[in-house]
Amino acid sequence: MAICKYLWRCSCPLALSSGKLSGREWRLYLADQGLAEGTIRKRCNNAKQFFRVATRKNLIPSNPFIDLKSAAISNRSRDYFISREEAQRVLDACPDLQWRTIFALSRFGGFRCPTEHVALRWDGIDWGGSSGDGSGAKMLVHSPKTEHFQGGESRWVPIFPELRSYLEEMFEQAKPGAEYVITRYRDPNVNLRTQMLKIISRAGLKPWPKLFQNLRATRETELAEKFPIHVVCAWIGNTPKVAKDSYLQVTDDHFAKAAQNPAQHLHESPRTESQSEKSDMKKAPAMQELAGDCSLVQSHQVGPTGVEPARPYGHMPLKHARLPIPPRAHSLPKTSSRQSIESTHEGLRVKSREPENANPSGSRHSTLDSPLQIGSPPHSRRSRSRR
Repeated sequence: MAICKYLWRCSCPLALSSGKLSGREWRLYLADQGLAEGTIRKRCNNAKQFFRVATRKNLIPSNPFIDLKSAAISNRSRDYFISREEAQRVLDACPDLQWRTIFALSRFGGFRCPTEHVALRWDGIDWGGSSGDGSGAKMLVHSPKTEHFQGGESRWVPIFPELRSYLEEMFEQAKPGAEYVITRYRDPNVNLRTQMLKIISRAGLKPWPKLFQNLRATRETELAEKFPIHVVCAWIGNTPKVAKDSYLQVTDDHFAKAAQNPAQHLHESPRTESQSEKSDMKKAPAMQELAGDCSLVQSHQVGPTGVEPARPYGHMPLKHARLPIPPRAHSLPKTSSRQSIESTHEGLRVKSREPENANPSGSRHSTLDSPLQIGSPPHSRRSRSRR
């Protein structure tokens, strides 16, 4: 409990009169110091983790920071894309090869500075790659920030063409038995920001908001234009969600490409000759031989009935033609024979036949007594009313 109160007084000298710690007042104190929202949330997250352990060990009754917002957020207003022209000006202003390699690894390799720079070893560089001809050259990058995640202790990064010349020059100048690529800034507490600001000012540029993180974001944005996002994240060392929320940027080049509207001119070709010149072009001899005589077709005229065969019900479509209405059984007289209706292309007709079993009483059973002709519906009151 004494340790918690000491840390509380070091962070913020505020406490309630009852002696309980107030996490909300501590957060207001951080905001009064001018810290950004992302920084405040990061410190609140650290405080929540620390006091959670203290609560679990019964050092304090409760966690005063449990209700504070600590989810990480990104401030996209501080995004900046470092173009290749600006990067080249910074490289020219670097004082020595060590600084040029540090900047190149940040801008073209996507390294976290300075932890991943100082952890790069010569035995982790595969100059030949899997094929042995140098096309698949890669380097093993150790990441202290993600080593507590499964599989996040290291990752393989390609030796991009922009990096190879600097690494080869560093290898030539390295002392025999050298273990690390960067040998000058081995202290983990070294401050590279101050020197980096001086280099950028010497290059005649205005420092961008986040010196090293903007370099990583710029490189990931470039790689995302050429490779799948899961491949890019494996090289940079983050996840697609983190890349979308904090790294990938919309650049001026995207607006320039969109303004060109290439889809509008995709199928267009520049005209180099007039229409009269095109009409005078000679036809290919092979096509002239295959072409048939069209005079026979042009000499005949199409009749009034058209080229299609005539339909049984005239020129009207079948769906508009008036078909005969089938008769009702009760409206027809009885006959002595059993009849069946057959369908033909000319119409409907009735075929009479003798019943299979004759009635000994002489009674007659019939449904139709006369054939049906096309265009003459049966003589019934219903059909005449329709006509």
